[in-house]
Amino acid sequence: MSTEITWQKSSFSEGGAQCVEVAEHSDSILLRESEEPHTITTTNRTKFAAFITGVKAGEFDRFTN
Repeated sequence: MSTEITWQKSSFSEGGAQCVEVAEHSDSILLRESEEPHTITTTNRTKFAAFITGVKAGEFDRFTN
């Protein structure tokens, strides 16, 4: 039996297109781009939490310009 994955995207996405989507599956966090839904990156909660903390701290702001 397969478990359906529910993807979530940011409410800040421009019309829902061209965005990064996140889901949880078992003990993993899954990431994909909406344009490439079959290409999925997997990480764990600890690494994802560290990434989010870095985003909130502005460590990746240079990538948004």
